[in-house]
Amino acid sequence: MSSPMSIKDRLAEVRQRITRAAERASRDPAEITLVAVTKSAGPEQIRELLHLGVTDLGESRVQPLAQRAAQINEYHARRLASGDQTIVPRVRWHMIGHLQRNKLKQATSAMHILHSLDTLRLADELEAHLEKTQAKSNTPVKLPVLVQVNAAEEPQKYGVAVGAVSHLAEQIATMKHVVVAGLMCMAPHGADEKTARFVFGRVREIFDEMKFRKVAGPSFKHLSMGMSDDFEFAISEGSTMIRVGSAITGATESTEEDEE
Repeated sequence: MSSPMSIKDRLAEVRQRITRAAERASRDPAEITLVAVTKSAGPEQIRELLHLGVTDLGESRVQPLAQRAAQINEYHARRLASGDQTIVPRVRWHMIGHLQRNKLKQATSAMHILHSLDTLRLADELEAHLEKTQAKSNTPVKLPVLVQVNAAEEPQKYGVAVGAVSHLAEQIATMKHVVVAGLMCMAPHGADEKTARFVFGRVREIFDEMKFRKVAGPSFKHLSMGMSDDFEFAISEGSTMIRVGSAITGATESTEEDEE
């Protein structure tokens, strides 16, 4: 019986898959940010990822995000202070799951980017909270957000309807602290290549049209598409961020990003 793959080997395999998918699409692999989803990873695995060159970590629920960010950031700061040359120079935390408004304060203290903005009301409340944060700190505060698109038109899924994406982005673009940095979507669970590529391609078309019309400004440059089972298809359709958990950690987990 073969021994289970180490997290180092699984990460290397994912990176090889990214490179091959990018090359098939005539893209530079450096254009694609790997967000390692840590919800099924232990603390020692997350620390190991920092020593394997992973700078971007994702969580789908607010409480684990806040707890893990505090623990891992403290470890990271200690290793940097000790002169450790094997650890990444920075760590960025991505909130990838649905965010309830009553938990946004806890989330904003930990996350560097939100992948799942889907209502103007949430954007308004984020803006108000960030305005208060800036007033207290007396330093500029900006939060990049991705508008989540329900491109597959699944009634049980979060996300903005295809026809409403540009309008929502235009409204958020008038804000001072919430910055529209791109779009996010998920293919249906268990989708075949044709279906997944259709969904990803549809969001890429919306993204390209919004860029052409200059709907959201210069920060609008990211497409967060693709998870463990379908990120190669997403890369072929232009994804710049992929959210990969089980393919790295080896854990069996849902491909859905949790409701908070």
